[in-house]
Amino acid sequence: MHVRSLAFRTDLLLRRLAGSVVIDHPSHLVVRTPANPNFWWGNFVLVPPHALPVAPELFAAEFPEASHLAIGVDGTEGETGPRADWERRGITVEIDTVLTATSLLPPTFPAQADLRTLTGADWEQAARLRHACDESEPSPENTAFVAAKLAEERRLCEAGDATWFGAFVDGEMRAGLGVFLDGQGLARFQHVETHPAFRRRGLASSLVHFAGVEAMRRGAGTLVIVAEPEAEAIRVYRALGFAATERQVRLQHVRGDAA
Repeated sequence: MHVRSLAFRTDLLLRRLAGSVVIDHPSHLVVRTPANPNFWWGNFVLVPPHALPVAPELFAAEFPEASHLAIGVDGTEGETGPRADWERRGITVEIDTVLTATSLLPPTFPAQADLRTLTGADWEQAARLRHACDESEPSPENTAFVAAKLAEERRLCEAGDATWFGAFVDGEMRAGLGVFLDGQGLARFQHVETHPAFRRRGLASSLVHFAGVEAMRRGAGTLVIVAEPEAEAIRVYRALGFAATERQVRLQHVRGDAA
């Protein structure tokens, strides 16, 4: 399957680097992450827009034991199929904005923080930050998911496949993000997060700029970042020079909840 979506192409890069199994069929892709079965977007199918009518059945056949449904749509224009039909079935349609930049503007208000890559001793702080930013309902499944995701990120950094950056205020990590390079000129940002008590202080803006400049120094020609279209982060990214180039569509729900 030839993947058109820049967002999913870089998502697939991350999954392969992380050790996920990507099965490439002529009509669709199947992504499995056995090490983290609670990670919905590590266990999903990717289909072209014309295959959407049969995508739920395709997912059920590929993941008969899964408690969730996760379908990626390989398009660039936000193709969703009949949204009313999905909503009637209890399936949520998420359309995110894919932004790219080939150069960056400096942040308008540079943060008063120490910006740097993480070392081994920083990962405990990264875990505390992740939990402080997590808005999910507490559950054993979510706890296992977060722990496995953090372990995966650290493993990728230690292997040299990713770099994680932090903004430290008075010695405590208050914002973080990851960057993955594909070796062919693309750099994908992941998990930009700021502690709720330290937002609107320029930490995210300064850290994205810092990490982006470092990625370009290492050979990236295009920076890629994905965000919710109504999120405050969009304004931050645009101010740094990012521009919307695509839309990424994902369909999901907890299986069994649909009417």
